[in-house]
Amino acid sequence: MDIIKGNFLNRDEVKAHYKYFVFIFGLLMVMIYSNHLVNKKIEHVNKLKEETEEYKSRNAYAQSRLIKIRMESELGKEMIQDSLVSLESHPMKLLIKVDSTDDKATK
Repeated sequence: MDIIKGNFLNRDEVKAHYKYFVFIFGLLMVMIYSNHLVNKKIEHVNKLKEETEEYKSRNAYAQSRLIKIRMESELGKEMIQDSLVSLESHPMKLLIKVDSTDDKATK
């Protein structure tokens, strides 16, 4: 019953060690605070890693577009040297339907 009521804290033996209890409590608080700071840093690092991956993918996309544009410009220069002109409109597609009745009449 002494533990539930807290009477064990009033004994003379325990009163002599209060300064150690306060010291240990202080160390625990410092440990909890430092753990909190470490967790914040880890979250920040993870966020920066995600941003880095996003920027890497953007860079890869930009480089591929740049390579494509350079290829198009070099092709354009070669076409001009060969006296070729790029089309203004797309080519037309011709569809030829073969009538099956003509095949029967010729046989």
